[in-house]
Amino acid sequence: MSGQVLLVAAVAVPLVTVFVLALVLWSGRPLGERAVSNLVILAAAVSAVSGLGMAVVSLVDGPIAVSLGTWFADFPLRLRADWLSIPVATMAALLGCLIGAFSQRYLHRDPGFRRFYLLLALFVAAVELVVLAGTLDLLIVGWELAGLASALLIAFFHHRNGPVAHGLRAFITYRVSDIGLVGAAVVEHRGGSHTAVGLLLLWAVIGKSAQFPLGGWLPRAMEGPTPSSAICYGAISVSLGPYLLLRNGINGSAVVAVGVVTAVFATLVGRAQTDIKSTLAYASMTQIALVLVEIGLGLEVLALVHLLAHAALRSAQILRSPSLLHDHHHLEQALNAPLPRTGKHFDWLLPRGAQAWLYRFALERGYVDAFLVDRVVGGLVRAVRGLDAAGERWVRRSSTRPPAHPAVSR
Repeated sequence: MSGQVLLVAAVAVPLVTVFVLALVLWSGRPLGERAVSNLVILAAAVSAVSGLGMAVVSLVDGPIAVSLGTWFADFPLRLRADWLSIPVATMAALLGCLIGAFSQRYLHRDPGFRRFYLLLALFVAAVELVVLAGTLDLLIVGWELAGLASALLIAFFHHRNGPVAHGLRAFITYRVSDIGLVGAAVVEHRGGSHTAVGLLLLWAVIGKSAQFPLGGWLPRAMEGPTPSSAICYGAISVSLGPYLLLRNGINGSAVVAVGVVTAVFATLVGRAQTDIKSTLAYASMTQIALVLVEIGLGLEVLALVHLLAHAALRSAQILRSPSLLHDHHHLEQALNAPLPRTGKHFDWLLPRGAQAWLYRFALERGYVDAFLVDRVVGGLVRAVRGLDAAGERWVRRSSTRPPAHPAVSR
């Protein structure tokens, strides 16, 4: 089988699966749980096998490229597989297959079982499109689909207010940061400078990969089911930002600065979290920030290896998190004593007053969320309401003002 066929199959099979499941669910005669889950697992497995096949072909013949024509003017449909995209695409497909198998029992008899697998198939298809896209324009399509699937998975338990609010917050963050991605495509088409494109892409990465100061949505994203938290927010979705920079050859001091600030901030805040999922969310934020530092320093191979290793490890940790507390209690019973505290290696360097201040700072998550909500978003809302009130007053005054040239009666 040629490399081009494998490349098309890696993207097309999950997309076709999404359309098939959507049509079946829309028809009102949904398939059984086992049939739905097996279909999604099979699609992810085909993408994974295609990725492995492309790896073999690319080692012999070099990068693989496929042109599928043109959607409209200046929008070619091109796919590309090389040393960078093949490992990420294969890892995403393998994790999609693992999450699909894990969720068969985890979500058994849940009312949203089929909806979850539809969104999982959409997410896998979108990630494959992002990673294997040959142009920035086509990458944007997959990027938006991945963001939509992620937000809907956060709001999966829509009968509760919390998941819906957090899903909406993630979606708004995506929209704000995606301005950078669309702007980068426009600048690239206009022949703009590489620096301008890089800064716009970095803005897109800050929101997508939960970097400072737009990372507040990531711990809240854990409101979704544990399997989707593992593949989306612990592993793959947050990894798309560093991949975007690697794909476009973006590095430099700005990337390093974002990574360093986020790593320090997330490490400090993560140490004060009291639940395992929030701790893992800030741990993911820290590791992605370190990957950005590596990218900024030009260590591309190290960044890729770090990204793949983090995705595998973090997925396993989040899948394991529901039973961790149970095992923790069993271990304490076996030892007949509380487990010793960890993470106090550098506490002795700080005076007690500084420790207390830093602890309060970490509990409040650096006051970043409060500033963004109260000052930035709240200020924008107040400005819009003020303009709306001023417009209404102007309309009322205009409607009560006598006409400038009254009609003459005859």
